[in-house]
Amino acid sequence: MSENSSFFHLHLISDSTGETLIAAARAVTSQYKDHQPVEHVYPLVRNQRQVESVLESVEDDPGIVLYTISNPEVSDTLEEACRQIGAPCVSVLEPIFQIFQSYLGKPTQRIVGAQHALDKEYFQRIDALNFTMLHDDGALPDDPEEADIILIGISRTSKTPTSIYLANRGIKTANYPLVPGVDVPDIILNAKRPLIVALIASTDRIQQVRQNRLLELNASSYSESYADRATIADELASARKLCARHGWPMIDVTRKSIEETAASILALHAKHIDDQNADQTKP
Repeated sequence: MSENSSFFHLHLISDSTGETLIAAARAVTSQYKDHQPVEHVYPLVRNQRQVESVLESVEDDPGIVLYTISNPEVSDTLEEACRQIGAPCVSVLEPIFQIFQSYLGKPTQRIVGAQHALDKEYFQRIDALNFTMLHDDGALPDDPEEADIILIGISRTSKTPTSIYLANRGIKTANYPLVPGVDVPDIILNAKRPLIVALIASTDRIQQVRQNRLLELNASSYSESYADRATIADELASARKLCARHGWPMIDVTRKSIEETAASILALHAKHIDDQNADQTKP
């Protein structure tokens, strides 16, 4: 690929779902803003026939090859063929396997898809996701103590996508919109177990998102109030006062991705649990 090329081919080959590989690859490619990858994803590649089929695609569109394949015979075939093609080929997990093996003093089992086992953690995530979908956008649980986290915030502060992301981490999350003139229900005010977090953003950011939302819905009838800058500023001021009054933490999502917002919430949740445990052990 020449120095002036804008695109390059990126072949991602996995013997499982490929999620780990995709995440690692995108973490690296995000650092190269001037070069956009054309991703070719090949999941469930587990035998010689399948890898040979993949290699035909690599030969047609040469580029970087990243893989996570546990079977040494299949991975050897892939690496040898890539050397002949002239395509750089890297096992994403192999260096990590070697470090673990050296430190722990035992070989890696190399179980395909081990991270997707139907274990207790898996069913906890499914339970959390079901809970979160049932308690979205103001649909609060009958018993607030069922929730691990309750997200609050004015409209268009990414409450729902953040809730779903947290649910995929096994966290039961409800979210409640702060609406002008509507009091926060006692079920939230009196909640003891869940961590209550407010999501806020800059006035400009919320106005932009709301205007885009109105365009999508072709809803001009209430656009004057919904996307009005002064109205949004008042809503944010009220949200900040509410949080200050109840001691609820706030997270500004203006320049944060959903993943970054969730990471901040999880850190607060861990501290919240520690504080609750400390209170329970007090004499």
